Amino acid sequence: MAKKKTVRKNDKVREQYEEYPYPYRDPNDEKKRLVTGSPSLLPELTHYLFKGDFSPTKTFRVLVAGGGTGDGLIMIAQEMADAGMAAEIHYLDLSEAARRVAEKRAVVRKLKNIAFHTGSLLQAEELGEFDYIDCCGVLHHLPNPGAGFLALKKLLKPEGGMGIMVYGELGRTGVYHVQDMLKMIASEGDAADRIKITKQLIGELPETNWLNRNSQLQDHKQADANLFDLLLHSQDRAYTVSQLVEVTAAAGLKIVSFVEPARYDPTFMIESSALRDRIDALSYIEKAAFAELLSGNIRKHVVYLTHEGREESTIADCHNAQAVPAFKDEQTQSMLQEMLPGTQPNMEADGLSVHLPLPPQTAVILGAVDGKRTLDQIRQLLPNQPDWFVFSATFQQIFKLLNGVGMMFLCRIKS
Repeated sequence: MAKKKTVRKNDKVREQYEEYPYPYRDPNDEKKRLVTGSPSLLPELTHYLFKGDFSPTKTFRVLVAGGGTGDGLIMIAQEMADAGMAAEIHYLDLSEAARRVAEKRAVVRKLKNIAFHTGSLLQAEELGEFDYIDCCGVLHHLPNPGAGFLALKKLLKPEGGMGIMVYGELGRTGVYHVQDMLKMIASEGDAADRIKITKQLIGELPETNWLNRNSQLQDHKQADANLFDLLLHSQDRAYTVSQLVEVTAAAGLKIVSFVEPARYDPTFMIESSALRDRIDALSYIEKAAFAELLSGNIRKHVVYLTHEGREESTIADCHNAQAVPAFKDEQTQSMLQEMLPGTQPNMEADGLSVHLPLPPQTAVILGAVDGKRTLDQIRQLLPNQPDWFVFSATFQQIFKLLNGVGMMFLCRIKS
């Protein structure tokens, strides 16, 4: 009797991304926009991993592990090219189809600082060590995510840092219910037929179904590749904060910061002083776990990591008079300047409204922020040139709020 062929899950994952490169991208769109986000935005990683001062003295080595169709890759390659940096950026992915899309996007942008590789991050030792590693949406698709964290840790230089994204369990409520139903009725067969069945099922879901009730999950409506990735993936798991802390620690890594910090800070969502006093007694990680349970809407955990045992902080310090504040981008700067002065804005985060009680001096201070001036130089431009300690206390209040929602960082970037 002939033996039944066994298809391993990692083979199925490769086959999925060969047929449906993810996320769907048209390389010609590079002519009109740059896709940006966390992690790996240059001001952001500078703030969290390099104490706000990014001035490499030699060629900066970057690995984009599981680069897919190239969002993170193109973003960091373009940013470093714009800054005139000597960078050596390596793209690695199992899917040749996804790689072709990423390569075409790089060609459209005329980026020359990327080397492309097809393969697994679990066997990437020949690529050497890296100053920075980007790994988004990959580790949670491995049969053993812990082995993936450990493999990346071995590729990270002693003073290097890493930006990752893994799925958040609570914010994906509904996804795994539908996945389980589809395993019952659409686990085998042609991918196109499975997508057809999935669309039929989604159209029949009652209002009470958790996927329908989770209004923040819309990816599956954008393209078939996105639908397949969300609901028909053969290898998919999600993490709570506590589980993510456990798997990173087991690999010898420590969490530098969750992004965006305000989403992991319960005090942004709790007004009762009695409750806030109790929450203040919790550790940073305990507060993050509490906030995740409180909001219930974190679909993805974006985290910056470094080696366990590094005693010194890698995060930029607001108390440093020579620190350089910068907005996330020009769009963010324009939006804030239009809102202020006199407005107490709310920021939306997957349906959750985060109130930003900015002090009265905010508009004047932000008007002096240009991504080049130090905090002390900004202080000297203000009316009456306030005492440093007075200015510092005010700026820290502003910065906690704006950094908390990913709008501002401390970052001095030199080529």
